[in-house]
Amino acid sequence: MEIVFLNTFEKAGAEHDVQTAQLSICERQGVWSVLWLEVKEEEEEPVTWFEGTSWEEMLMTFRHGVARVMGQGYTPIIDGMLDDGRTAGGGFRSMLQCYGEMHYKEELFQQLREWRRTAATAEKKSAYIIATNRILWMISAFVPQTKEELLQIPGWGAAKNELYGEAVLAITSATERNTTFPLEWVANELDASSYTEWLFKQKEQKYQSLMERHRENKTILSLLHRDGTLDLLEKELSMPRRELVMRIEQLDQEGYDIEPFLERELLVVPEEEKQRVRESLASLGDRYLKPVMQQVYGEEEVQADKLYERLRLIRMTYRRQQHAGAAI
Repeated sequence: MEIVFLNTFEKAGAEHDVQTAQLSICERQGVWSVLWLEVKEEEEEPVTWFEGTSWEEMLMTFRHGVARVMGQGYTPIIDGMLDDGRTAGGGFRSMLQCYGEMHYKEELFQQLREWRRTAATAEKKSAYIIATNRILWMISAFVPQTKEELLQIPGWGAAKNELYGEAVLAITSATERNTTFPLEWVANELDASSYTEWLFKQKEQKYQSLMERHRENKTILSLLHRDGTLDLLEKELSMPRRELVMRIEQLDQEGYDIEPFLERELLVVPEEEKQRVRESLASLGDRYLKPVMQQVYGEEEVQADKLYERLRLIRMTYRRQQHAGAAI
């Protein structure tokens, strides 16, 4: 086995001693391994974080593990293993986010969540579009009382302020607060070690999400190559069909062969209908589907989600034809 990369990590332990660990990337006949070894007096076996042939998956697992152990207090001798450095994205905005998660008022947060749920239902939007949990944590921690104060919450811009500011302030105005605006005091108030741990936790969650997405994409491709359908994918992955179609569209753009899948799914769509969609894409452009839907289907009573799904699939075949034509 050839060691491709080796780094030493140190962590302050009890009674001023130092805990040491080594992280290595190894390769043997095309198989990659990521090994973590905590150096102690007795003989220890390394913990295998990853073993496989995928460089991309290996690198995501490596970075996920680095973020995790650095969040636990380990410091590398050689820095720069995360894509944007050891600070993991630190800044005043992230300080406010960290403080919000650590000090939010539970009762106020639940009231804001209920308001968000009601607003999302009324507007037929996803709740996170109205406001993310992170925004609600900060609002319930800092308890703004005016629209000007609301605008100091990261992620709460002028558009949200105009649409939802009064509704949110009607909730926060009933809660007493013991902090002030503006929020510059947070930089001095935030515990440095807790903030560092939080920063690397964000990195760990980011790489965990990337790893899960990579595994899902591998499952999608495997099922597609085994004559899988959208119905089967939906069942196997428990993922909304809209998300599935968007994932397949992205895989298509990355160069994976999904043409047999498209042929299977569009077999039930009349050729005349597919031709009308292609002509509309040619005249209106293929970036936005709503104008295409209106031109092709008009006011027909068609379930919107099913229609967009069909249009996305046809658009994939259209783009493939355009790309093939441009390559000639």
